[in-house]
Amino acid sequence: MLSFFFKGGVVMYPILLCSMFSLAVFMERLFALRTSRVISPGLFPQVAKLLRNGGLETARELCRTQGSALASVLFAGLRHCRKGRERVREALQDEADHQAGKLERFIDSLATIASVSTLLGLLGTIAGMIKIFSVISTQTAVNPPALAEGISEALITTFAGLSVAIPTLVMHRYLQGRLNRLLRAIEEISVNLLELIEDDAEESVR
Repeated sequence: MLSFFFKGGVVMYPILLCSMFSLAVFMERLFALRTSRVISPGLFPQVAKLLRNGGLETARELCRTQGSALASVLFAGLRHCRKGRERVREALQDEADHQAGKLERFIDSLATIASVSTLLGLLGTIAGMIKIFSVISTQTAVNPPALAEGISEALITTFAGLSVAIPTLVMHRYLQGRLNRLLRAIEEISVNLLELIEDDAEESVR
């Protein structure tokens, strides 16, 4: 395995770094985007029950201490629930945007790593081809082992670059899909909270 790595030349080192970084980002975001960490299942039913029973302050305190992205969004809405529908909607949207920015951190870097890995593989291919033509230009009789070294470098770096780029692209798509599902869930729950606050306001007017 090590001999395979060293035959690829110096380009193999940045490709190796790309693979390590992509795996580290994927594992960190996979942990950060757990449903239990982002959505806090069961939180909204508790909040809704408290609001229906007049426990606004308790609902606020519950959201404040949860620490999930959804809890932060709900807390932002509950803080302004006495200031009208539009103010609540703005507060929910602003906090949702803020949480979305935190959740999608580093995900786009995976797409960059996939592109860089592919280009590094291409760079290694070109370096290997240069070696081949250098051998041809300096020898009157072609030496197959000398040519094989350049060909080997070209093929190994191409293989290594694609071996990093393809899984990294899959990781990126997977995390992006998970993030989108979580953000849609937060948006739906935010709409439910807005409707709940509006219903409570109408009942208090009656």
